[in-house]
Amino acid sequence: MIKADVHMHTNFSHDSDSTPEQMAEGAIKKGLEVICFTDHYDKDDMDWGPEDIFDPDAYFEKMVQIREKYKDQIQIRIGVELGLQPHLGGFYEEFVKKYPFDFVIGSIHSAEGKDIARKRIFEGRTDEETYRIIFREMVEDVKVFNDFDVFGHVDYVARYGRNREKEYSYQRFADEIDEVLKILVENGCGIELNMAGLKYGLPFAHPHTDILKRYRELGGELITVGADGHRPDHIAYDYHKVRDILESCGFKYYAEFKERKPSFFKV
Repeated sequence: MIKADVHMHTNFSHDSDSTPEQMAEGAIKKGLEVICFTDHYDKDDMDWGPEDIFDPDAYFEKMVQIREKYKDQIQIRIGVELGLQPHLGGFYEEFVKKYPFDFVIGSIHSAEGKDIARKRIFEGRTDEETYRIIFREMVEDVKVFNDFDVFGHVDYVARYGRNREKEYSYQRFADEIDEVLKILVENGCGIELNMAGLKYGLPFAHPHTDILKRYRELGGELITVGADGHRPDHIAYDYHKVRDILESCGFKYYAEFKERKPSFFKV
């Protein structure tokens, strides 16, 4: 089993109540060797206020303490998951330069200024219509900002439609998704295998294997693995399936980041 989970959240994120200590100890109990905290930084998400975004200085102060506390038991890295929006490219360019993150995930959590998980964006539209709007905005997001290491949970949107995956497939949105993937490959950005799709009851992890295969066909080789855990029991979720998923999609190596630089390990 892969011994690294590089996408997880703590109570520095608006959607987690778990302390960094609880998450670190949960990872140790599960036999992991490396974790990376990647708490949400969703600037200008209109469904959350400024008070819901962590203070970066306080975040680093705490995470450095945690890294030191558990240094003899597990390697802890400090990352962030940025909530991308088209108007935030310049802001995030400066943000990632200012702080010494080990790992940066760029993700889409909102479109048209609406938080996808709160589902207001689906009102008066079919799932397919809404998914297309979100994928089209995703294209704009990666055009204006690509100083992240991997792009997170590409098809996250399929969790939240009324009919979830029934109006979703890579083939249905291939034009938009291919444009995203081509931009990522061109800029040397990776994607992640995010096991939370299975955790939320979808029949696939994020992204669907069709997208993983297409990224590989386009020349993409950089992939990380995380469970997107918000509680200790989420850590390394369904990791026994990771090797088969990656190998079936043509990946021989996965990556872990430290100081924004990848190291590669055999699947």
